[in-house]
Amino acid sequence: MTTAKALHDLTATEARQMIRTGAITALDLTRACLSRIAARDGTLRAWVTVNPRAEAEAATITPDDPRPLAGVPVAVKDMIDTGDMPTTHNSPLYGGHRPAEDAPCVQILRAAGAIILGKTDTTEFAAAGRNAATGNPADPARTSGGSSAGSAAAVGDRHVPLAIGTQTGGSTIRPASFCGAVALKPSWGLISTEGVKRYSTSFDTVGLFARSVADIALLADVYALPPAADPAARPRLGLTRTPHFARAEPETEALFEGLAARLAPVADVAPFDLPEGFEAVDTLHRCVMHTEGAVAFLNLARTRGALLHADFHDRVNLGAGFSQRDRYEAYDRLAALRVELERRMQGFDALIAPSAPGFAPIGRGPGDPVFNALWTAMQVPVLNLPLGGCDLPLGLSLIGTRAGDRALIKTGATLAPALA
Repeated sequence: MTTAKALHDLTATEARQMIRTGAITALDLTRACLSRIAARDGTLRAWVTVNPRAEAEAATITPDDPRPLAGVPVAVKDMIDTGDMPTTHNSPLYGGHRPAEDAPCVQILRAAGAIILGKTDTTEFAAAGRNAATGNPADPARTSGGSSAGSAAAVGDRHVPLAIGTQTGGSTIRPASFCGAVALKPSWGLISTEGVKRYSTSFDTVGLFARSVADIALLADVYALPPAADPAARPRLGLTRTPHFARAEPETEALFEGLAARLAPVADVAPFDLPEGFEAVDTLHRCVMHTEGAVAFLNLARTRGALLHADFHDRVNLGAGFSQRDRYEAYDRLAALRVELERRMQGFDALIAPSAPGFAPIGRGPGDPVFNALWTAMQVPVLNLPLGGCDLPLGLSLIGTRAGDRALIKTGATLAPALA
């Protein structure tokens, strides 16, 4: 049957409704996604592995299946364990690695009825070393970002309606900005990172990619993100360019010049003063990330050193110049700044800030995380909202308070039409 949209263009929410009513089958949807991958991925290179059993799994889904993601294809970043497909971490050390079972975040997707369509490319160990091979859906000569390159591109290029990735610095929000996807970096600790390659335990977070804010709300239900008070019908937003706005490109500068007027029909926007000392957060974040990374990769440096990329030996040897004692002092400073940030956010429904310096750069580098790492260090939820009217994909970050993810999503739903 024909539909207003091609099946591979459906959001997860739309697809679930059509499967429930019998307008399409899960097998129809899965085949449409596989056809899109076959047509596009030779150039884009978002996928490392495609599930050979995907059609057979989709064929078992019936219209009366009550599970929230029954029949919806989902992509999984290839440093998150899957028991039925390799998990390679984009590393020569793990080329044939087959985990014993799914990571809990994947188990939850399967329990919700999702079809795990395959594994998507990543920066090596989602940290450093080798870049993903993935290009940008809008211009394959440009990067899709790092480290969740394949997940962001697979959603942005309409291969799948949903994907999961991770963020330790900016690896969910920045690729989403580059690829035109809606994405949530949840509050730290709300989704289990067991079975996900560890880099920095203070920051590692499973991230969610989708095509609509409604789809992010659906995933919030699947992952049992905590309830939160509803935001105001007309949100009050704090605008911050962050201490690093000098690194913004002209397109981001232009966006922020007109942002208050663009949002005026749906929200009130006021300047927001970040806590004193916030300019140090990027350095504090790198201190914690690199010193925790030294612990995370010590075993590979000691046992598999010849095949381990030099970047990871540099981490282990504390090549960034931070000591382990520096890490504990950074913990204390960041904890104090989190408290002060949330105190200042009282009276605001969310903050708005850049998701990236600008459009995706040429090449395969991950891009600059300077507009993401400070919020990752604060452990707060961040929602990327794509902007319309730009020459290339560009996003805006909406930032909430810890455990306020659902309120942030509702605020995002109010803002999204004005931005798109």
